[in-house]
Formats: sequence, C-alpha cells, structure tokens
Amino acid sequence: MHQTTIEKQEIRLVGSCVRTSYNQECDKMKGHIFPCIRKYFHEALFEKISNRARPGTTFCVYTDYESDHKGAYTYFIGEEVSSFDNPLPDGLYKLTIPQQRYAVFTTGPAPMPDVIVNAWEKIWNMSQENLGGKRNYHSDFEIYDERSVDHQNIVLDVYVGLVPQ
Repeated sequence: MHQTTIEKQEIRLVGSCVRTSYNQECDKMKGHIFPCIRKYFHEALFEKISNRARPGTTFCVYTDYESDHKGAYTYFIGEEVSSFDNPLPDGLYKLTIPQQRYAVFTTGPAPMPDVIVNAWEKIWNMSQENLGGKRNYHSDFEIYDERSVDHQNIVLDVYVGLVPQ
C-alpha cells in the first residue's frame, strides 16, 4: 500500500447509515455493513441524492466511534454533495466530516472484500509512528471511484483521521 499524509477540507455527504461494531462485523451472520451496502446499491439510493458533487464516487465512512475500532461506530455509505439545500428523501441522511489531517493509503489491485479487509488489518496493526500520528477516531473513510469498477481488481483510497499536530 502506498501511504501519504494530507489535510482535507470539510466534506458533505448524503447517504444511508447503520450502527454496528467490530464484533458484529466479524460474524458475517450478524454484520450490518453488507446489508446496508446492498440496499444502497440495489435500491439505487444514490440516484435520490440531490447536488451530487462527483456522481459514481462512493464514500464509505466510519464515524461516531464509541471508543476505537473495536467499539461501536456508525457506518455511512453515500456520495459527496455540493450543498444540503434540498430536503432529504426518506431513508437518506446527511453527514459532515470536518476538516482534518489524514493518513491516506492507496491499495494495490485486489478482489473485494480482500482488498479492504487486508488494508484495514494492516492499518490496525500500525504503530503511531508508522501511521503518521495518533488516530482521532472521528471519521475515517474509503473512496470507491472509477478504479473500483472491476470487483476483482479494486484500487481504492483509505483515509484515516489523525489528531492535529
């Protein structure tokens, strides 16, 4: 994985979300993320989003952490919007990710779900020094764009929020 550190401006998103935890997601029968993703794409919820900034680019966000990556958190899937001016359709929510500093990891091509599982396992096992700072556990996210169309050769970026220096 290629790694950089950047400062990113505020991001406004509209999409769907679910509350879950590390333990729930380890048990495929109890996991909430996959059903949330399936609903988002099968019901084409992205088509109901107004003011889409980059149609077809999907953000998968981990936010509202109870503690760290092993505790409860909110999983959010959606798209960036230029404004929140329009009313939200039923079942869609808005999320604002504040400006923050990130360690950014770009994965090599790999099949789904291995590409993301392997990336997060490497990130979870990194020291603060190797990560580029201490995690802030506010908002972390993955960006799925044109590089993730082929589900057998996905390349994506993982943004891990860091405490300001």
